Amino acid sequence: MGPNQRARALLLRLPPRSSRRRAPHTAMARRRGSKGPNPDLSRALTDCTRRGDSAAAMAAFDNAVSDPDAPARLAAHQYNQLLHLLATADRSSFPTPAAAARRVFDHMLQAGAPPSEATITSLARALLDYPDEAFHLVATMKDKHGLAPRLRSYSPVLAAFRRAGDASRAYAVEAHMAASGVSPEEPELAALLHVSSTAGHADKVYEYMHKLRQTVDCVTEDTAQVLEAWFRTDKAAMAGKPQWDAAEVKDAIVLNGGGCHQLGWLGTGPWTLQRVTSGPHGQCAGCKCRLASVDIDMDKTHRFADSVAALALERETKANFSHFQEWLEENKEYEAIVDGANIALYQQNFAEGGFSLTQLDSVITELRGRYHGKWPLVILHNKRIAKLMENSSDRHLIETWRANGALYTTPNGSNDDWYWLYAAIKLNCLLVTNDEMRDHIFELLGSSFFPKWKQRHRVKYTFNKGKAVLVMPPPYSSEIQESEVGSWHVPMEEKSGDERVRIWLCIGRTGTCKVPDKVPTTNGVVQEVPPNEASNGVQQSLQEDKADSRTGKRKDRE
Repeated sequence: MGPNQRARALLLRLPPRSSRRRAPHTAMARRRGSKGPNPDLSRALTDCTRRGDSAAAMAAFDNAVSDPDAPARLAAHQYNQLLHLLATADRSSFPTPAAAARRVFDHMLQAGAPPSEATITSLARALLDYPDEAFHLVATMKDKHGLAPRLRSYSPVLAAFRRAGDASRAYAVEAHMAASGVSPEEPELAALLHVSSTAGHADKVYEYMHKLRQTVDCVTEDTAQVLEAWFRTDKAAMAGKPQWDAAEVKDAIVLNGGGCHQLGWLGTGPWTLQRVTSGPHGQCAGCKCRLASVDIDMDKTHRFADSVAALALERETKANFSHFQEWLEENKEYEAIVDGANIALYQQNFAEGGFSLTQLDSVITELRGRYHGKWPLVILHNKRIAKLMENSSDRHLIETWRANGALYTTPNGSNDDWYWLYAAIKLNCLLVTNDEMRDHIFELLGSSFFPKWKQRHRVKYTFNKGKAVLVMPPPYSSEIQESEVGSWHVPMEEKSGDERVRIWLCIGRTGTCKVPDKVPTTNGVVQEVPPNEASNGVQQSLQEDKADSRTGKRKDRE
């Protein structure tokens, strides 16, 4: 049965038009599309979409528009449904979707039906054998139809230029995306990497690798193969400089938060590619280099601190918070900030529970042991102090902390969250708290890099037989990394989430990893040693604490 016969059969299944007009409009009939123009066509298109039959759908369209009894104008959703079907047509059974899509779109415009962004996107996908025409459609949709293109509008066009190997046109698409405020994601960047690699454009490959690093943490198999193909080329072997300023590279890595320098290809000669795993402390099983724990860059860190301060000054008594800022400027030598109330109230929701300075002292003792006797800064609300001073042992602890510059008390009426958060960001140091930082205060920050900052700086804790056990931030970051000697490490997707089995692309030139056990350059946050065995052993306990209501999270506000 040919497509025209199938379309006629679909239409013949329906009762005569006159009887359909007399039939009651039940809920089922409305769901089947009996309202609006050409209900017969709607039903036929729905059936064809279900079967993926583009030929029969076009035959039904032709019958509908040639029917003298049919309305002159179809509904916009009918055009869109048909264009979507043509965009996804199987070329083996319907080899001419482009011609059919052009005809449907022309009829839509002549009928005065308003196209949508989805209309143009489906038409562009149907025209992928003609990528220049598809790009023109997307590039002019704003001027011609008042429609803003979206990422899905550009993506099929970039894919078409990727298949055609047309690097210059692919770059033009990316430039138009940027002008439209649309950012590429991994599939689009993989397409740009592929055309750049094929064209031998080493600088563009480098540029897109860093855009990929900024966009995703881990890559798909398709992207991994694109990268591997590039590094096996002669152009990749020739790209780079044999000599560079090591100090300049190291400084750039610090400014970028660790994990990259962005100064161009380093070294020359063929690349060695391996698919490997990493050890628990971030040592690559291939080249033996240590992976970096990557932070937000220094510029973002400064802006982040300024934004927190601005919000705090709006919501706190200005003189109080300004005084804290001034005090912090004169007292910068801390490696860790401690959320005192969070620790002292941890799991104290029982009859004899209270504000436990013993727990807080245990955390301080553990931190001093890790950082060679250096005192952290504890933030406590002033309202707690008066009562605590009535107890001789608590008074002794408080006086000791004050004598060693380890305590700052926030004034009455303040919210201590602003103080410990600002201090940790401003001093670029660790923050000891089990607070997940999800409430309204942290929502106000609205920062896309706040989750990354939190992962890098927050130290969680629990207690084992009264002794504090700290769980430090991860010793390395599962994201694309460029080392100070020019090698690359690219993590691949791991659906299980188990870092022990995650596959990494280890990419380097011969002899690039000179000091295997050297801790990578970062932005200055002191991490010292990887978590000890006790810390590793309490991960399950911390997961249970996360679900438990007794997390010690109470606001100190008066």
